[in-house]
Parts: sequence; C-alpha cells; structure tokens
Amino acid sequence: MAAVETIHVDGVWQAAVSGAQREVLDPADAKTLAVVAEGGVEDTDAAVAAARRAFDQGPWPGTPVAERAALLRRVADLLQRDRETIALIESRDTGKTLEEGRVDVDDVTNAFRYFADLAAGESAGRVIDAGTPDVHSVVVHEPVGVCAMITPWNYPLLQASWKIAPALVAGNTFVIKPSEVTPLSTVHLVRLLAEAGLPAGVANLVTGTGDPVGARLSEHPDVDLISFTGGLISGTKVAQAAAPTVKKVALELGGKNPNVVFADACATAEGFDTAVDQALNAAFIHSGQVCSAGARLIIEESVRERFVAELARRAEKIKLGRGTEDGVECGPLVSAQQLDKTEAYVASALAEGALLRCGGKQPEPNEVRPATGYFFLPTVLDQCHREMRVVREETFGPILTVESFQTEDEAVTLANDTEYGLAGAVWSADTARARRVAARLRHGTVWINDYHPYLPQAEWGGFGKSGVGRELGPAGLDEYRETKHVYENLRPSPVRWFAG
Repeated sequence: MAAVETIHVDGVWQAAVSGAQREVLDPADAKTLAVVAEGGVEDTDAAVAAARRAFDQGPWPGTPVAERAALLRRVADLLQRDRETIALIESRDTGKTLEEGRVDVDDVTNAFRYFADLAAGESAGRVIDAGTPDVHSVVVHEPVGVCAMITPWNYPLLQASWKIAPALVAGNTFVIKPSEVTPLSTVHLVRLLAEAGLPAGVANLVTGTGDPVGARLSEHPDVDLISFTGGLISGTKVAQAAAPTVKKVALELGGKNPNVVFADACATAEGFDTAVDQALNAAFIHSGQVCSAGARLIIEESVRERFVAELARRAEKIKLGRGTEDGVECGPLVSAQQLDKTEAYVASALAEGALLRCGGKQPEPNEVRPATGYFFLPTVLDQCHREMRVVREETFGPILTVESFQTEDEAVTLANDTEYGLAGAVWSADTARARRVAARLRHGTVWINDYHPYLPQAEWGGFGKSGVGRELGPAGLDEYRETKHVYENLRPSPVRWFAG
C-alpha cells in the first residue's frame, strides 16, 4: 500500500517513520473509511523538536497579537468555506448526524473568532501601582511554549479547536494527537491552518495511539504544557507521566451528570413536554457519547411514573441510522469496543435490579442500519440507585438511569453523590428554588431549565475527578500563558544594605 501522509511535522506532510498504517472505520457499517499513518515515538519526537524550534527560533511567539488574531479569523472563514465537507467528515468518522456535524463546524468557527477577539481586545499589560513614581511595574502574559494536545473521539474537531485557538493566539507552538478512532477532521483543520498562513513548525500533528504517542508527549522534557480531554484512567496516566518534568497540565476527564427535575416543572402541559424533551436531548444526543450527557435523571417521586413512561415512549421512537441519511436522529456508537461496553453496562444494571423501560439491546438491521454497524437502542433504566455501576461510572452510551427524590435536600445530595463534577441541570418553575439548588450543585456548569448549551466566552471544566483547569472563556486563554511581573526602577541608586 502507498505511504499515507497524515503526520504533519515542520510544515511537511509525511508517513510514519515505521511505515505503519491504521484503518479508520465507518461506525455505521464497520467498513474502512480511510487509512492514516500510525505514528510512533520517533514521529512524536520529531514533531516536538519542530515545535521547539518554531517556538525558540521562529517568528510566531513574537508576532503581534493583532496579526495572530487575524490568522485565527482567516481560519474561521476557511472553516465556513469548507463547512459541508468537514461536517460530512465528522459525521462519517464519529457516527453523529450530518446536522450535528454542521453545528460542530459552526461552534469551532465561533471558538476561533472568540479567542481572536478576546486576545486582540486586551491591553498590553496590567500596570501595578508600586507606591512611587520612580518605579514602573507591569504584569504581562507570555506564551507557555510547546503545547501537547490529546483530544477525544466524540468531538474531535470541537475539542481540538478549544485547545488550538487559545494556544495559537497566545503565541505558542503545538503538537496535537487526535484519537486514533476519529482523526480525520483534525487532519483537515491542520491543513486549513497552513492555508491560513501559519508558519511551518507552529502546528504539528501525529496520528497514532495513546501508547506510544500520547504517552511520549506526556513525558517529553521539551513539552511545556499538556492538555488532555478523555477518560479518567487515561487522564491520571497523563498527569503521572507529566509530573517528573513539572509541566503544566490541563485535564478534562468527563462526568456523570445529573438532570434534576422537580414536579413543579411539569405542572403544565407545556412544562411537562419541555422537560421530557430536554431529558431526551440531555441523554441521547450523539448516542449519549457526550462528556456532559445528562445520563442521570433525578426526578421528584410524585411525577416519576408519568414522566418516565412518556420518556420511554418517546425514546422508542428515536430514528436510528447512518448520520448522513435524511430523518436520522441518532447515529451509531463510535466503535465495537464502545458497543461492547454499553451492552455490559446494561447487563450489570439489570443484574443489580434496574427495571428496563425501553431499549437495552442492538436494533434489528434495516436499510439504514447495517447489521455490521455499532448501533444500540436508546435505553431507559428505572429504579436505579447509587450503588449500581451504571449510575457511578461514565457509560458514554445511550443509557439513561432514573433515580427519585422527595425533598430538595435529597435531590441535591443525589446530584452531588458522584466523584465527577462536570455539569448538571435543575428544572423548576420556582426561580428561587432553581437558583438555590444550582448554587449547591458541585459541578462546573449548571443549567437551569435547559440542557447542553455552552458559550465560548464562558469557562468549561469540572470539579472533582472531572479534571483540572478550564477551557473556553478568559481562563481558557490563560491556560496557555505564563504570567510575568516586570519591575523597572526608573531611578536606580545604591541600597546600602551592607556596610561594604
């Protein structure tokens, strides 16, 4: 087979040093979608070396912020130019619907434009009053250096943009490793960076697996920062590997997110319909393969049966199929491994006493659901409790568990009874109650009477084992900068501390 050049080092597209390749599968039918280079330690070291040279000797860190911001805006324009192409790539690679792919491209565009505007609008530094006119004191921000980025398979383009945009506008260079399962949109994005005029060596890409590529990036002495989005187990390994070199670490490690519904939110027909609809959206968009998925429905006991019955009825009507087909609402899981995990979680829940209200198995194949695809029916598990694995662990599949409460305090206790703390929601017609409960939830994002929207200008990240650091917002930019205090004595004179 001819060499596949999906590794980008110092401005050059190339094959893996070893010549190794990997097939990328279409999750809708398990057939080969593309072939990519399978990078290793040598490729990773070469990419880091290129990023190091570009940072230490190249023009990018010293490029005026206005010019760096202008490049980000050009990238945003190119993303919109290629919107349909990229959306199709993302849909075919991840299994999500084509419309979800389009939304992702728009969100990525917004992220690039947001960070361009944020950086360009900042002042040159924060002047400090030293208490004397003889001193000029200022706090400035400088780029961290070489950034390593490891992104997940569920939102490959979006998660890449949350790292790349702030890193670039801050003046850093980087090496990115997308998931080996869904690398294709990241390859396209790096091509757009080059087209927009980014100097060679600033953006480097290695396609390959977590071990060895991600592991090498995590431990590499010439990497100044590593940003990882993915699972808890892998995230702890990244942190451990990074510790000996004391590099900056940013981790987003998922969540087990509560969706708390009070009875008063369902008091009207419109309120009931909205809460049920949003519970479906929270749990089943992208087949539940979302770090902020509302996979735990925590509902007031007085409306539980009515709510869950309607929820299950609607879940059974969700149209599964290939994400590019018209009318499809939910695509396949991303891989055979993810399908196996989903089946195992349902089996363990049933063994531990959960009541299956709908789903719980693979669907029968039809013209848009090939027998070889990784499809699983949207699943509602009632009568769940905290001791169940399916309630404690992040399933990353189309599984919604149901727990109930009778008092506000009980609802808060249940919602916070997780080692994660990424996101959650509270539904109530009582504004005071909703805000009161939101204030008590130990989660990085809390929605009131809504689920899933995010804003590029608002920080994203979690409490507890959901990770450290923040993406998006001003804090998302600060992750990629070092703070320096410059103290200038305008009238230096001897101190005479020592008699001499």
